[in-house]
Amino acid sequence: MAVLMSRREGDSLIVKHHYPLADKIFALIRIAIGWTFLWAFIDKTFGLGFTTASNQAWVDGISPTRNFLEFETSGPFADLFQGLAGQAWVDWLFMVGILGVGLALILGIGMKIAAITGAVLLALMYLAAFQPADNPVTDHHLIYALVLGALALSDAGDTWGFGTAWKRTNLVHRFPFLV
Repeated sequence: MAVLMSRREGDSLIVKHHYPLADKIFALIRIAIGWTFLWAFIDKTFGLGFTTASNQAWVDGISPTRNFLEFETSGPFADLFQGLAGQAWVDWLFMVGILGVGLALILGIGMKIAAITGAVLLALMYLAAFQPADNPVTDHHLIYALVLGALALSDAGDTWGFGTAWKRTNLVHRFPFLV
């Protein structure tokens, strides 16, 4: 059931429909994508045997980006990304990025910055493996990036998250880009 809200802004009447079920679906999507990022961090850090073998973990001194950047890149940008393989600063940026995006999405805080960071990471991964194998134009990286954009433009962090409380903090009032 839609809840209709309205308010006056100057000479205009602003009308907004609110769908509580949509809020819950956006919250589930937010948490699921957040878990996808967080799980990638955990598995690459500790080598739990899913995508990362137990003897290939970051804690064992193995680069979490080297295999992908050296062997799974293709297309017109392959040389650029292969040149980044195994560099410590790339590993750190990637790992801190996926950890931060995952935690922010799960907690429902910093949604805009998490969505931008996540979308940039996903777009770079898309370009690194360009052209997608299953479709000549798009793949899951671009779809996730678009979904992150939708989450950032909604109040997805408020339902089953700390978004509402986060927006009220002095830190966010002082640095609004942290919304």
